[in-house]
Amino acid sequence: MTASFPRAEVVIDLDAVRHNVALLAGRAAGSAVMAVVKADAYGHGAVPVARAAVEAGATWLGTCSLGEALDLRRAGLSVRLFSWLDVPEVDFGPGILADIDLGVSSVDELRRIATAAQQVGRRARVHLKIDTGLSRNGCQPADWPELVAAAAASSDVDVVAVWSHLACADEPGHPSIDIQAKRFADAYDTARAAGLDPLRHLANSAAVLTRPDLHFDLVRPGIAMYGLNPVPQHEDLRPAMTFRAAVALTKRLPAGESVSYGHTWTAERDTTVALVPAGYADGVPRSLSGRMDVWLGGRRRAVVGRVCMDQVVVDCGDDTPAVGEEVVLFADGRAGEPTAREWADKLGTIDYEIVTSMYRPRVQRRYLGERP
Repeated sequence: MTASFPRAEVVIDLDAVRHNVALLAGRAAGSAVMAVVKADAYGHGAVPVARAAVEAGATWLGTCSLGEALDLRRAGLSVRLFSWLDVPEVDFGPGILADIDLGVSSVDELRRIATAAQQVGRRARVHLKIDTGLSRNGCQPADWPELVAAAAASSDVDVVAVWSHLACADEPGHPSIDIQAKRFADAYDTARAAGLDPLRHLANSAAVLTRPDLHFDLVRPGIAMYGLNPVPQHEDLRPAMTFRAAVALTKRLPAGESVSYGHTWTAERDTTVALVPAGYADGVPRSLSGRMDVWLGGRRRAVVGRVCMDQVVVDCGDDTPAVGEEVVLFADGRAGEPTAREWADKLGTIDYEIVTSMYRPRVQRRYLGERP
C-alpha cells in the first residue's frame, strides 16, 4: 500500500471509541457514564473523542484542568463537564459561568471556589473528593467532617457528588480496593449526616470491568475508552489509535556495513534496508533501539540500529518495499502488528504513556468514523 500522508501520522478510529464506550456503559448499566478525556483524550484528540463518546451514551465528560473543560464547552459540548485539578491561581469564574462542575479537596479550595461564585453571581457545582488511600489529591479523612460541614453551610455552592479514586483497581482482588471502598462509604455517610444528598462516583476503567458493586451513580472510564485493557482478563475492547509512517528511501546494504549512531548493528549478509521518517521526536522511544519491529509489506520486520530523532531503519532482507509504502509502528494487533501495549511492556511502563505521548507537532492526526 502506497501512503498518502506526510511523514508520520496517528489514525484515530472513532467507531472503536464508540464501541468501547457502549461496552463500558453496558457493563455499568444503571449508572451514568463520565468519559474521561483529559490530556487531549489520552493523546487521541479531546473534541472528536468527546463527541464520539457522547454519541455512544456518555452523559458526562471528565477533564483534569478547567482549561480543558472550557475548550470542550467552547467546542459545543453541552453535556455535564467535570474538572478536578488546578493550581491555586486559576480563575474558577469562567468555569462556573460555563456550568462546569469542580472538584474540591480542601476547605481552602472550597473557599476559593465560593469566592469566585460570589464574584460571578452564580452558585458553583462541586464534587467533594475524599482521599481513601491513593494519597494524592483529595481530603484527608481527619479533615473530611470540616470540609463537608463547610460545603453544606455555604450559600455559594451546590454539592453534586462525593468521589474518590482507586489505587489498585487494575489488580483485581488487591486488598486496598475493599479498604478504599469502606473509607468511601464512611465519607458518604458523613456527607449524608450533614444534610447533603450527593451522587457517588469511584469506579475507573478497571473497576467498571471488575467491581460492579462500586459503580454507584456514575462511573469514570478512561483508558478502556481508547481500547486499552487495564485488567488481566480478556475484554472486547478495540484500540482506537494506529501510528504509521511511510518508507522514504531504500538501499541495498553490503554485509559488514553498520547502521545508525554508534554502529550498534552490523549486517551479517547483504540486505535491503528501508528508511522510515519517524524517530524519538515523533514518539518512537529511543530506548526501543534494537528491540522493536514494524509492520511492513504484510509482516513484521526489525528496526535495526539506534532510533534517531527523525528516523528509524528497517531490515527488509531480500524484499524491496516501494518508496511511500505504509509502515505501521503500532496498531490494534489484529493482523499481527506491534501494539502500544507491546511497546509499554518492553519499556517497563504502561500503554497510557505510549498513547498520550503521541501528541506531537510533526505527527499528523487523522480520524476515521467522524459524523456530521
